[in-house]
Amino acid sequence: MRRLLVTGGCGFMGGAYVRHRLDETSDIRLVNFDALTYAAQPERLTDLSGDSRYTFVRGDLSDPEAVRALFTTHGPFDSVVHFAAETHVDRSLKDAMPFIRSNVIGTQVLLDAFRAQTYGKLIHISTDEVYGPVAVGTYLKEDAPLRPRNPYAATKAAADHLVQAAMRSFGIDACIVRSVNVYGPGQYPEKLIPLAVTTLLHGGKIPLYGDGLQVRDWLFVDDYVRGVCTIEEQGKPGDIYHLSARDERPNREVAEAICALCEVPVADGIELVDDRPGHDRRYGLDSSAVRALGWEPVTDFGSGLRNTVEYFRAHPRKPASATADR
Repeated sequence: MRRLLVTGGCGFMGGAYVRHRLDETSDIRLVNFDALTYAAQPERLTDLSGDSRYTFVRGDLSDPEAVRALFTTHGPFDSVVHFAAETHVDRSLKDAMPFIRSNVIGTQVLLDAFRAQTYGKLIHISTDEVYGPVAVGTYLKEDAPLRPRNPYAATKAAADHLVQAAMRSFGIDACIVRSVNVYGPGQYPEKLIPLAVTTLLHGGKIPLYGDGLQVRDWLFVDDYVRGVCTIEEQGKPGDIYHLSARDERPNREVAEAICALCEVPVADGIELVDDRPGHDRRYGLDSSAVRALGWEPVTDFGSGLRNTVEYFRAHPRKPASATADR
């Protein structure tokens, strides 16, 4: 029976991965290691508490003793999927230290423990933001240079480099996954789509940075999880893979679509606010490498957005921050 460790499995993407793996695979033992910081939603996995294949361990990835105990008690692991991270750009601009602890130190602590067990495969979850802004019409390959422009992106780029260094220095089996914006039901409401939906449903206006014409590519969470699983199962050791839907839209267009679904006139539902420092205008990823492994996104943006709005109508909660674009 395969042993699988998921870090950050109570977060939005990690939780979706945990549920998918347990739904699709019978012969696994899955351990979810999560510090339960502000964006964690452990209640979305409470029904798994009676599943003998699932174990939750609360702990801080930047604590070497806690991570060593995790590997000693529950390991060794055939696969480690590393979602755990601080991810919100706005928060990193206000205070970068939590991002350094989680994204950089936490990744190195995990690498040390993983390397000590001498086998297994590591899937490191990264982001398109490590590349910085990408010109219109350009789609980056996996060997493009990293040019992060905010503290969050800089810490994720640092973590990517640490993983690559461990691959080259010690020969660990690892893949890096960089994706475009992931969205869907249950996402913590500080990223653009859940923030916009919850703001409108509570009678507020969607705050858009600058002119609202920053361009992002949107990938539904179910498609994203399938992509991660494809890379985990078929990815070549040492390779980087991009997950993208090639469904680019300006943030204003996304906000207007959410207004329509929430039945709020655009004039009453959107306000432009001062742009944030170092705001990247566009990202663009070439995902042909993972598509060659058989992965394709199947959820169109309209369906995914309706699904997301319907979820927040049925599970109302307040928006968590003032502005966002991811």
